[in-house]
Amino acid sequence: MRVKVLSRNPDDYVRETKLDLQRVPRNYDPALHPFEVPREYIRALNATKLERVFAKPFLSSLDGHRDGVNCMAKHPKSLSTVLSGACDGEVRIWNLTRRQCIRTIQAHEGFVRGMCARFCGTSFFTVGDDKTVKQWKMEGPEYGEEEEPIHTILGKTVYTGIDHHWKEPVFATCGHQVDIWDEQRTSPKCSLTWGFDSISSVKFNPIETYLLGSCASDRNIVLYDMRKSTPLKKVILKMRTNSLCWNPMEAFIFTAANEDYNLYTFDMRFLESPVMVHMDHVSAVLDVDYSPTGKEFVSASFDKSIRIFPVDKGHSREVYHTKRMQHVITVKWTSDSKYILCGSDEMNIRLWKANASEKLGVLAPREKAAMNYNQKLKEKFQFHPQIRRIAQHRHLPKSIYGQIKEQRIMREARRRKELNRRKHSKPGSVPFVPERKKHIVAVVK
Repeated sequence: MRVKVLSRNPDDYVRETKLDLQRVPRNYDPALHPFEVPREYIRALNATKLERVFAKPFLSSLDGHRDGVNCMAKHPKSLSTVLSGACDGEVRIWNLTRRQCIRTIQAHEGFVRGMCARFCGTSFFTVGDDKTVKQWKMEGPEYGEEEEPIHTILGKTVYTGIDHHWKEPVFATCGHQVDIWDEQRTSPKCSLTWGFDSISSVKFNPIETYLLGSCASDRNIVLYDMRKSTPLKKVILKMRTNSLCWNPMEAFIFTAANEDYNLYTFDMRFLESPVMVHMDHVSAVLDVDYSPTGKEFVSASFDKSIRIFPVDKGHSREVYHTKRMQHVITVKWTSDSKYILCGSDEMNIRLWKANASEKLGVLAPREKAAMNYNQKLKEKFQFHPQIRRIAQHRHLPKSIYGQIKEQRIMREARRRKELNRRKHSKPGSVPFVPERKKHIVAVVK
């Protein structure tokens, strides 16, 4: 004889205290939930709408400079410290937690062209229009001491950029040529040059630390190996590259900010064509910086906006702008991957959230769980037309909106012209050129 007995474990439904939430048993059998997908779709739609409602990326403005902000540098050890250099030769050190300037130095006569912090964070270097390289203490002077540099190197030509090695007391400057310096010497260890034009930017690779990349005004991007003291190879583009940045997670990948409104992500082993062409800006791109995760980068443009691009996508996921912001000259992504700093013509440094709708501060466990659930729902339904339209919609300034429309018409006209030429030519005489190869002139090894 079989007797069926109901067996219940009190732990499954009895609250330990009256403050606990009532436990609800849930049967996950899909047959019992026929409207699961429509219900999840509505939740995903609401989550996407709320994300746009709460997208308030602008946090604060650090004002104090009396001229346009020309360059910035991050402190390698302190998240809250950032350095900025202006067009009047002034350098300021900022505390991001208190959002105020903690130190001001009159470093150069004329522009501060470039700056970088030493890998240990005890000092930083600046270069300017007065043909000098100066090393400064990160800490302020003691009471009664004068504000003076630790070392000053007087060069023969104007230096336009500087970057420090990630592990050794070595730094590189660029101008007429790329010079590699030892911190203990007043003359360069070696000078690297390939071409005759001025070099605007030089960057050390954060992983393969002996590699350098530089971009010059004769449209070249040149790669150097510090061990061989010779250039490795160069790629010539149709227009000038203003700045480049190495991916901190993938040793061979770097992104170049170009004058033709685009950014190009290259694999240094295969320079014949870029890995990705990033197109969204409507004016020259002046600066670029990677997030510490290596999955995204931020670009600053002459069109008075900054954009965040995923590395593997051709279009930006986010665009930031304000009414007062003028041409953005420099941009940095903070080392905790949460914030973005940009310096522009009208003397301000602006602090933005990297994720526009992210809630700052401590999250309760239930808040965190709801946020993760919403994120997964948005990923699940991201390609649905309604959700994609809401997620991708951005309000743009009238000038940028008009230029985007104009460029779309021009692109379409070029495409139509090429189709007509191909249609009325001998088969095979007008080859198909992919977008990635259109902008490369030559690769020299």
